[in-house]
Amino acid sequence: MSNRNSQQNKQAARERLRAERERQAKKDRTRRQLLVGGSVVAVLAVAAGIGVAVTKMGKDDTVSAAWSAAAKKDLVKPANTAGDKGTEIVVGDKNAKHTLDLFQDMRCPICSVFEQNVGDTIDKDVKDGKYKVSYHIATFIDRNLPGTGSKNALSALGAALNVSPEAFSAYNKALYAKDNHPEETKDSFAKDDVLLKIANEVPQLKGNKDFEKNVKDGTFDKWALEVSDAFDSHKDVTGTPTLKINGKKLTADGKNTPITADQYSKAVTEALKS
Repeated sequence: MSNRNSQQNKQAARERLRAERERQAKKDRTRRQLLVGGSVVAVLAVAAGIGVAVTKMGKDDTVSAAWSAAAKKDLVKPANTAGDKGTEIVVGDKNAKHTLDLFQDMRCPICSVFEQNVGDTIDKDVKDGKYKVSYHIATFIDRNLPGTGSKNALSALGAALNVSPEAFSAYNKALYAKDNHPEETKDSFAKDDVLLKIANEVPQLKGNKDFEKNVKDGTFDKWALEVSDAFDSHKDVTGTPTLKINGKKLTADGKNTPITADQYSKAVTEALKS
């Protein structure tokens, strides 16, 4: 495992990321052109393939001093979590027969597109008791680009979860909203003031002094690192967004993650039948 941090591998990783960004930029230009003509579904399907292609990489040694210090602190787990380290994040009826595992990274641009397109459908399904959602949140984009926005946003989500599962879900949706989510290469979520400004869109978090203090103090920074480590333990998950129903990967065409509401609902229906 140690050779994953070699200079050669790091250089290769940077080259892959550079090529990925160039492909993403080209796809974004195509998407904007197609959106004018009303062809949103086709372009999002293409974008989904790019999102799933983003791969996890070894932990980098360039983590900021603050996060290095956070790793050594005592673990503080948000309320409404489970497991020894509080890394089990479940929203919905805990007794629901089926489980949707949702794997995401807060800086992931395609996760943002997915949430915008499919988030309301998931919310309705959870409300109707069709399944519960188990969240698995990564920080590999911080390691790849690098930065700290994935970790910082995850810590802030912990502060929201400490308020309630509903606040967590609403804040997750707000962070991924079109007007709020930064480009993958912009580490905007590394700034607490950006995260707190977005939190004002969530009624339970607006003016919530405890939430604000936990974000500013980094109360759940250590927890965020534990959640990230838990994500990395899923060796079969190589990118985000990734979805599983009852442990089986959910796809739109046998390969790519469903990225539209219709694709998603069809895939879920077929998965639950089987």
